[in-house]
Amino acid sequence: MAEKTVIVTGSSQGIGAAIAAAFLDRGYNVVATSRNVSKAGFASCASLALVDGDIGKATTAEKVTETAVRTFGSIDHVINNAGIFSAKPFTEYTTKDFHDVVSTNLEGFIFMTQLAVTQMLTQGTGGSVTSITTTLAEHPIAGVTASIPMITKGGLNAITLSLAMEYAKQNIRFNVVAPGQVDTPLHKNDPKEFLKSLSPSGLISDAKDIADAVVYLTEARHVTGEVLHVDGGAHVGKW
Repeated sequence: MAEKTVIVTGSSQGIGAAIAAAFLDRGYNVVATSRNVSKAGFASCASLALVDGDIGKATTAEKVTETAVRTFGSIDHVINNAGIFSAKPFTEYTTKDFHDVVSTNLEGFIFMTQLAVTQMLTQGTGGSVTSITTTLAEHPIAGVTASIPMITKGGLNAITLSLAMEYAKQNIRFNVVAPGQVDTPLHKNDPKEFLKSLSPSGLISDAKDIADAVVYLTEARHVTGEVLHVDGGAHVGKW
């Protein structure tokens, strides 16, 4: 595993930090990126490279790609974790809200994934791209109004299926982890009982639950085009 390199976006806290830590624990080389990842408190080690920058800018993806190849010699896996989420009534979303979520959630995915896939094709040894969306993109919950972010998360689900088919013969796999409610800084001000009510299991995932699912999809060499729900059953239906 030490020869495999994984890029993790949005890795300064929460799910992204847990994903980066999980891959380091398994012997991967990790390139972690976010706006201020160098201040996130990661312990320095030879198998970790940190790149500060806004993933919604093409220059950041270019820097991440160059760092991965220069430092570790390859790009084998990408975890598109960086994302923006906000909940409000549809009529209250502004044009800026829309542009912000598109920049991070969609443009960030495109910039990073295009460069990574280009490098994987050059290497000729396959690879994988795993993105983090949400179960809400396919299974809305009454009272959780997040229509504009769901344009982007649903779009990531859709493009994942398209790319899984497009690159199947090159052994580059594309998958999604779709969490439900996760105990991260994003929800630090939300009542825990309310969050529990959004899952039929009555439980809140922690960041490690999502990281475990990401690791599985990264290493499951015959799994592609999968949307793996980690949501306590919320995607199954009404409860």
